[in-house]
Amino acid sequence: MKSNGSASKNSSSHNGNNGNSNHHHRDDAEHDDVLSVLQEKFTSDAFLRTFELDLPEVDAGAIEDAARSILVAVGEDPDREGLQRTPIRIAKALTELLAGYRTDPSALINGALFDVEYDDMVIVRDITYQSLCEHHMLPFLGRAHVAYIPNGKVIGLSKIPRIVDMFAQRLQVQERMTHQIAEFIDEVLQPKGVAVVMDGVHMCSMIRGVKKHGSGMTTSAMLGIFREDERTRAEFMAHIQRASGQSLF
Repeated sequence: MKSNGSASKNSSSHNGNNGNSNHHHRDDAEHDDVLSVLQEKFTSDAFLRTFELDLPEVDAGAIEDAARSILVAVGEDPDREGLQRTPIRIAKALTELLAGYRTDPSALINGALFDVEYDDMVIVRDITYQSLCEHHMLPFLGRAHVAYIPNGKVIGLSKIPRIVDMFAQRLQVQERMTHQIAEFIDEVLQPKGVAVVMDGVHMCSMIRGVKKHGSGMTTSAMLGIFREDERTRAEFMAHIQRASGQSLF
């Protein structure tokens, strides 16, 4: 009888463990389902078209040929010492500076979405970026300030700067880039709101044209509660203004 009682107790304990195990399996399955949905979304043709991520690989050889032609066109000798490897360097530089076209958003996020009970503002300030103006292919650079109010999920801290880089490393205009960053975060997190403010200085207006060295540009994108609620917007602006006055160089 004792043996049967012991067996009964062990059986009961085993069933209880199964209940906990099943609960964890359900949580894991739900987490995997969420990641599967995100993976499918990030790799869908519609999503890639939305964020312009369907460009072919860089043709380094064509860039080298074009760079050599430009050197000849401006009266230089591409075969002289100092310029012989310039076309190769230009091809490598453009491949690096425009890497955002070929950034896989699903690999960038890499499952770094977390369920949390937190509904206050999350702010990542002073994210430095470098980009190329699509009008002159000259650099512009500055800082981005990003905020969102979670709606049950947060994203890994390092992912926000990587998202900024994904859109900065393209031929860009600052206005569009600001909105692309905000819309991407809104699409991924489905938060209560997203705010992005970007400060930038543009070489195309500093070293050519008007040649104004002291001028900068600020753009913003406000989505959700940041657009709808003035107090939320004001709180965000107060936070990022604490960082104002820092040199971009």
